[in-house]
Amino acid sequence: MCIIFLKFDPRPASKNAYRLILAANRDEFYNRPSKAADFWGTNSEILSGLDLEYGKEGGSWLGISKRGKLAAITNYMEGHPNPNAQGRGFLVSNYLMDKDVDSYSYLKKISAEGHLYNGFNLLTAEFK
Repeated sequence: MCIIFLKFDPRPASKNAYRLILAANRDEFYNRPSKAADFWGTNSEILSGLDLEYGKEGGSWLGISKRGKLAAITNYMEGHPNPNAQGRGFLVSNYLMDKDVDSYSYLKKISAEGHLYNGFNLLTAEFK
């Protein structure tokens, strides 16, 4: 089961307190190959873990950019998942890479394309 824990405090009680605390587990499939969180090779602006499974390489489950964009996804199991569905991790990676799209516009676009993926919950944010 995928889980995201999020605490956001826009006005922390002290200057040493965190404004955002975010934790997430990756996947329910422990043997699935992945790369630990790091800045992307040629794109040192994005920090995330990366999926290394064949056909889904480059997708992610949680990431943030130096521009303040954040995305996280949880998957949920459906009765009959589509084996030909697009990789859900690309929803995170594509949002973080697109410098021209805001969170609202991206989610609106994805809501129209949701049928192309197996079940998911997508969280996006912009911290400016």
